[in-house]
Amino acid sequence: MSSNQKDIKVIQELAKKYLELARSPVQEERRKLWAAHNSKTRTRPPVIVSYGMWNQWCKELFAEQKLECEEKFYREHEKAIKLKLLHCEIGDDMVQEPWLELFAVTSGDWSNHWGVEQQLTRSAQEGGAFHLEAMIKDWGELGKLKALHHAIDEKETGRRHEKLFEAVGKIINIDVIRSPVYLNFTGDISTDLANIRGLQEMMLDMYENPKELHRLLAFMRDGILGNHEEAEAAGDFSISSHENQAMPYCKELAWPKPNTPAKRKELWGFFAAQEFTLVSPDFHYEFLLRYQLPIIEKFGLTHYGCCEDLTNKIDMLRNIKNLRSIAVTPVANYHKCAQQIKQDYLCSYRPNPSDMVCTRWDEGRIKRIITDAKNAFKDSYWHIHLKDVETLQGDYSRLKSWVRLVRNIVG
Repeated sequence: MSSNQKDIKVIQELAKKYLELARSPVQEERRKLWAAHNSKTRTRPPVIVSYGMWNQWCKELFAEQKLECEEKFYREHEKAIKLKLLHCEIGDDMVQEPWLELFAVTSGDWSNHWGVEQQLTRSAQEGGAFHLEAMIKDWGELGKLKALHHAIDEKETGRRHEKLFEAVGKIINIDVIRSPVYLNFTGDISTDLANIRGLQEMMLDMYENPKELHRLLAFMRDGILGNHEEAEAAGDFSISSHENQAMPYCKELAWPKPNTPAKRKELWGFFAAQEFTLVSPDFHYEFLLRYQLPIIEKFGLTHYGCCEDLTNKIDMLRNIKNLRSIAVTPVANYHKCAQQIKQDYLCSYRPNPSDMVCTRWDEGRIKRIITDAKNAFKDSYWHIHLKDVETLQGDYSRLKSWVRLVRNIVG
């Protein structure tokens, strides 16, 4: 058997195993749970865990030498399916969809989608921090920036689709993700603003160069809006383009299905402002949210927040007319957040992963923290989202044990 045939056999067996699990009745139960919860109907709190190849423990668990496929293309899909299978073992409320994803090749990438290359100085330690250099250090260089048009390399995308389809197309559907490059973190302005100006410079600009900063923000807003409009006109937003850092099922919007064009009004949008954690609510509104709003309001429903502390910004977020869900992060005061949010929005509660699974397994500590959160959110629509798990100290069973324990606590 050739290496190519061997790789295809591996992918086929993984796809069959995954499809069987994705078609199980529990997936439909989870869809109904999320549809009720996201539409603000009283349910038990959904519990989810998220992770991926950006987390150090995943890089270790799915290291190159542990994979069976030899060709890079198949190895990437082997990792993707094995990550899904691991999620099935954990048993949280994440819905596993009966299809595989293939991302179209679009213009621009994470390190260069404003016409200037991102400048990073990485740590020598694997998984360590990095230092971000400003891409534009002088306001006279603003002309170097170029907003991207929505464009897909159809030839390369078609080649990749044909290759994957030949391997598994008779077994499982393939959803080709054609979403625009400016979406989620690359479309929330905040992330790229810090990349372009540097985090410290960005905050100083609010005092020292407000006029220039407003000009840059308007340029980014218009670039993102133009990119989205082109993608929507091309039919490249799809029902798979939902993003709310949880599950998108709800009663107001279409449920996910593969290869189905959609308008932004039919989708969840995700926006964050991690780089504005230390910025006051007034300046957050003036130098970010007012520029995000025209982008946000094109979507059907919105989730706001990732890892930033929004405790003192709940009133500011009420300016978002289609807001449905707010992140309540490990650095936030979740008691104060719950008191302010009440039942107006969903609370996406994110406990500190170090307290939960990263540093050691301590059931007593987990019970104390989750019970306190349960009391704080007793009148809220809330779900529990364990994310940013960088290590499990080699004990991968902790995730399954954590889901079971938390479910028992919240009932």
